[in-house]
This record gives sequence, structure tokens and C-alpha cells, in this order.
Amino acid sequence: MEYLPVLVLVISFVALLSIGTPVAWSIAISSVLTMLVSIPMMPAFTTVSQRMGTGLDSFALLAIPFFILSGQLMNKGGIAHRLIAFAKTLVGSLPGGLALINVIGAMLMGAIAGSAMASASAMGSILGPEMEKEGYSREFGAAVNITSATTGLVIPPSNVLIVYSLASGGVSIAALFLAGYIPGILTGLFLMIVASVWAKKKKYKIGERSKLKEVWKTFIDAVPSLFLLVVVIGGIVTGIFTATEASAVAVLYCLVLGFAYKEITVRSLPEILLESSATTAIVMLLIGASMSMSWVMSYENIPQDISSTLLAISENKIIILLIINLLLLFVGIFMDMTPAVLIFTPIFLPVVVDLGMDPVHFGIIMVLNLCIGLCTPPVGSVLFVGVGVAQTTIQKVLKPLIPLFIAMVVALFLVTYFPELSLWLPRLFNL
Repeated sequence: MEYLPVLVLVISFVALLSIGTPVAWSIAISSVLTMLVSIPMMPAFTTVSQRMGTGLDSFALLAIPFFILSGQLMNKGGIAHRLIAFAKTLVGSLPGGLALINVIGAMLMGAIAGSAMASASAMGSILGPEMEKEGYSREFGAAVNITSATTGLVIPPSNVLIVYSLASGGVSIAALFLAGYIPGILTGLFLMIVASVWAKKKKYKIGERSKLKEVWKTFIDAVPSLFLLVVVIGGIVTGIFTATEASAVAVLYCLVLGFAYKEITVRSLPEILLESSATTAIVMLLIGASMSMSWVMSYENIPQDISSTLLAISENKIIILLIINLLLLFVGIFMDMTPAVLIFTPIFLPVVVDLGMDPVHFGIIMVLNLCIGLCTPPVGSVLFVGVGVAQTTIQKVLKPLIPLFIAMVVALFLVTYFPELSLWLPRLFNL
């Protein structure tokens, strides 16, 4: 194994991050420095820049800006209010009712918008003040909001699963979308159990039981929003359209819904488009830089060397998966999800495939694992959004966050060692 390229890559990347260099630039610069070990300066620069460009030349990636735009349209289109109202009638009378509403609302919002940050922002701003009014601590509300927001990255449609499909060399997006349902719902259930126990222990106020008429009314209000899932996922699974075409359909549907609800106007569209463009630019820069690093690692044989090292440690599937999960949990602390998926999929996927694991199953494990990283400092983007919306500090949120964090880890290991939790639905649809 050539240690010099690995050392240059790791040391330069960590050093750049530690001095506050943006993640995308850290990835690109460390890629160039690694290439300089093997080839002259000009070819190194041109190769990395070319790989950044060609890395974005993919029809599947076109789905990402469309899903980002549909998420923005939903966030501004009054959908969150209707989903929260529906969730409130279902679980509002249980211990920790408002916390449970947050989890269910985030799962529904995440499943429709496909964005953890959009979900954390919407749920936190709407439910946060209401939870405080009912006697819940601000920190507990923020902790529930932060962890539950990540479930939408596993429950489809999910931009990260599209990115994994690209990084893995073409794993079926439809299969990945179906595979995410049970793990995402399971994680949400675990978070609800912990939130309910915590609320009972703290003796938070319990709401009144909703009448059947109320449940029905809020359900009817939420149906147009929920129907988007049927349109998008149903269309992909039945082969009516691809994931990219489905994302465009989602934009059109959300636009019509926003106008119908009178929450979106022609005047508000430029702001929505501008926000979507800014988010898309950041995501695409990360993807381009990550694809270049992935190619550089492949050129230097780093994935093959790491694969050989891991298999030399043990050929026991349980041990290897434990090591990979621990490494990804560590990576998630320091790296955002999109670059982590693009960089580490080519490294770990060959290892697990050699052990007989389905790439769809591993994709869900990887995304679920890295979701935990979004809730941890110093790079946890959802953590910062949740804390910012709640107007509190990370230090204060950590205490109620730890039990919820443990619940997510338990769900991760269940999904890791029980493949049918991920694979049952795709197999049911012959995917």
C-alpha cells in the first residue's frame, strides 16, 4: 500500500477543515495536492477540474435541483401546517403529545420535501413556540426537532439516495426509495418512544383526545399534500417515469398546490427560485468536488487498499459491518452527508459486496448512519438549524439530545443486522 497519497489526502483535508475552509474547497484542494504526489502540477489541476465537471454530467443528478425546488415550494406553500394539524389529531393525547406530533410531522414533511433542513426549519418555527407554551423545555423541543428531521432523508423521495445511486454505479433508485420506508419509520418510532418516556418523566402536559370528526377533517386537508407521495413514488415504482421526471412532476404538483392553498403567489416565486438556486449551487459544488476526490482515490488505489486491509482484519460479516458503521459514525461528525456518500461509497461498497451484502441494503445503512452525523457538532447542519430556530445553544440541547441520539444508533444497528427491514419492500415489487 502506498502511504504517501493517503497521508497527503487525509492530512491536507483535515488541516483545511480545521482552519475553516468550506468543505467543497477542502475536498477539491486536497484532491489536487494528492494528485501532485503522482503527476506534474498542470495535469493535476486540469484532471481534478475535468473530473469535477464530468462528475456532474449525469441525468440522474437533474432530479436534485427539482426536488430542492419542490421542497422550497412545500415549505412556503402551507403544507407543514396541514401535516402538523393531522399529526396532532393522531397523537396529541399521548404522553409527550407535542413531541410526537413533531416526529410524525417531520417524517411526513421529510417524506414529501426530502430535506432535513427544510423540515427542521418548518417544524421548529411552528411547533417550538407551541411546545414552550405548553410547558415543554425549549431544549427538549429542539432536540426532538433536530433528530426527527433526519428521518426524511431515509424516507423517500430523498436526494441523498439519488447521490448514493450515482456513487454506487447505478443501484436502482426505485429500489432504494422503497427500501427507505421501513428503516425511516422504525427510526421515527424509536424517537417517539424516547420522547414519550422523557415527557412522562418530566410530567409535561398531555393534550385532549381528538374526536373522529376532527381526525377526518385534518386528514382530508392533508390528503392533497400526502397524495404527492403516491404520484412520485408510485410513478417511479410502476415505471411510468424516472426519478428525474418524477422530480419535475413534484415541482409542478407543489406549484399548483401552493397556488390552490393561496400560500404562494406570483410575487413570491422569484424568492423561492433564488433560494432553491443557492441551495442547488452548494449541493452541486459539493457533488463535483466529491466526485473528483473519489476519482483521485481510485487512481491512487486507495479504495482497493482499504478494502484489502478491512478483509485482512476479519472476514466475519458482523465484525466488518460494525467497523464500517463506527468509521461512518466518526466520518459523519466531521463531514456533510453528500460528500461522505460520494467519497466513501466506492471505498466500502466493494467490501460489503464481497461479503454477499445487497448494495441497496448497504445504501440504507450508509444514509441512516450519516443522518446521525447531521445531529452532531461540529459540522451537523441540522443541529445548527434546529438550535438556531429554537434560539438556544448546542450545550443546552446536548442533554435531551443524547437519549434520542442513542435511539437512532439502535435503529441503525437493527437495520444493519436485519436486512429484510430494508429489502422486504423492494423484493415485494421485484426490484
